[in-house]
Amino acid sequence: MTETSPAPVSNIAALPLDQLDAPPLTLGRLAWLRFRRHKMALAGMALLGLLILYCVGGGFVFSEKYANYNDTSLALQPPSAAHWFGTDTIGRDILARTIYGGQISLLIGLTAVILEVSAGIVVGALAGYFGGWVDNLLMRFTEAILIIPQIFLLLVMAKFFAGDIPDINFLGREFSGSVIVIVVIIGLTSWPYLARIVRAEFLSLKESEFILAARATGTSTPEIIFLHILPNCIAPIVVSATLGVANAITLEAYISFLGLGVRPPTATWGNMLEGAYNYIESAYWMWLFPGLLILFIVLAINFVGDGLRDALDPRSRAV
Repeated sequence: MTETSPAPVSNIAALPLDQLDAPPLTLGRLAWLRFRRHKMALAGMALLGLLILYCVGGGFVFSEKYANYNDTSLALQPPSAAHWFGTDTIGRDILARTIYGGQISLLIGLTAVILEVSAGIVVGALAGYFGGWVDNLLMRFTEAILIIPQIFLLLVMAKFFAGDIPDINFLGREFSGSVIVIVVIIGLTSWPYLARIVRAEFLSLKESEFILAARATGTSTPEIIFLHILPNCIAPIVVSATLGVANAITLEAYISFLGLGVRPPTATWGNMLEGAYNYIESAYWMWLFPGLLILFIVLAINFVGDGLRDALDPRSRAV
């Protein structure tokens, strides 16, 4: 008669007591544990934080009046102890102008993304939830928007409408009317990509058991859409919004470099590059510092977006 070996002792007994008593990990905690494993995302977050501190905190060091003050006797001065980033063609301090230009570039990126996310969620949610003719109508409209060249539309609208909009005062600062045109055009032409993502998520979730249970209990359609399905689509929305900020900043810099973006005296990193076009070799500091800031912030946002995509992926098991 053979002897049976004793059952192996569970590994649970070998765990420390603090781990046995620890509560289960929440979704937010799991996402953070995945995110912090992404070294480039952490570096991007640190760099993004430094750039925001530079733009926001620098406003307490240099006034906007100083950033716009010109002294032609100091024109085209190279970087020095008095002017760390040098001066431009009319003697304005480039360091101070990059600070206030960064505030405008970030403001354009954030407000354009708010419009993009709002429109994308509404169109995608309605198309995915109701389906049928509503889906066909909204998706054909989305495809029509997609075929419009975004940069071409930006150039045309900025050319013909920016000069007709008066300057606005916001948070104690005066902005040229071209800022509104750029924000609206970028926001209202970038949403189709997000709308298609949200539609796909709604199509896969609307027949789930928890949605069928919500319908059976008499939950209204708006509550099902915005309180039950939409929170389960937050991961792709967050990633798309993050990358949309970098895209909006790049688009603004592009058209401002062509001279059709934000009008002076409002500074942005893009129109600072436009002013340095004729001084690429003779005054490198005029394009170097605004160009590096655009490069750094786009890289930082893209790194953070990649980290968020991996961290919020429900199929990921790495912790």
